[in-house]
Amino acid sequence: MSRIQQTFSRLKAQQRVALIPYVTAGDPDPQLTVPIMHALVSAGADVIELGVPFSDPMADGPAIQRASERALLHGVNLKLVLALVAEFRTINTTTPVVLMGYLNPVAHMGYQVFAEQAKNAGVDGVLLVDNPPEEHIAKVFKPYGLDSIFLVSPTTTEARMQLIASQASGFIYYVSLKGVTGSSSLNLDEVEQRIPLIRAASKDLPVGVGFGIRDAQTASAIGKFADAVVIGSRIVEEIERSSREAVLDNVQSWVAEVRKALDAQI
Repeated sequence: MSRIQQTFSRLKAQQRVALIPYVTAGDPDPQLTVPIMHALVSAGADVIELGVPFSDPMADGPAIQRASERALLHGVNLKLVLALVAEFRTINTTTPVVLMGYLNPVAHMGYQVFAEQAKNAGVDGVLLVDNPPEEHIAKVFKPYGLDSIFLVSPTTTEARMQLIASQASGFIYYVSLKGVTGSSSLNLDEVEQRIPLIRAASKDLPVGVGFGIRDAQTASAIGKFADAVVIGSRIVEEIERSSREAVLDNVQSWVAEVRKALDAQI
């Protein structure tokens, strides 16, 4: 059983919702990435989604695009991201880490080479936004114990959901709106109606919801019908507006408020 599976199993037994914060590796600079990851865990993060900066994103809104630009200016690449995960693992061996990014850097490294290095670094899952299930890349990752996490959107058909679920592991990530990260047009009723269809297709896989969750109140509302809440742009904005001296405290404080709101439902 993978770390991601263990985490969701434990949370289900506790009747708790997983909190999955996203940050971009190397933002605001590589020296702060691992301390920020530890701050997220201290605030109550159950899984960390670590973004691999990429120059030509398709799903990222303005905040995460700017974060990638800052990271790229510091020379952050996939090899360095894996090194940062390995550094995180010298202290934390329990919190799952999911790399989120795009196919290009992974394909450039080579899928099998990446899988081996990711496993050695302590990565638990991979979410490649532009990875179609037809490519069957999940088969390359599986022998290395890497969960392949796929996106499902409001326009995904039931047939395609079943195709995705046949290859997915760890959890299914439901993109809760039609748009990029950080958008604010979230319709909670529509999301709630969509979740049962995803569960029916995904069988036993947990369903996490992300995109458009910008405060503890919305996170709590999502947590009433989802297995996990994923928050990215709002945290990245907190990093962007914070001074270097205050960034750890500010991020930890904001994420802790979300954790508190989710746990209030127990």
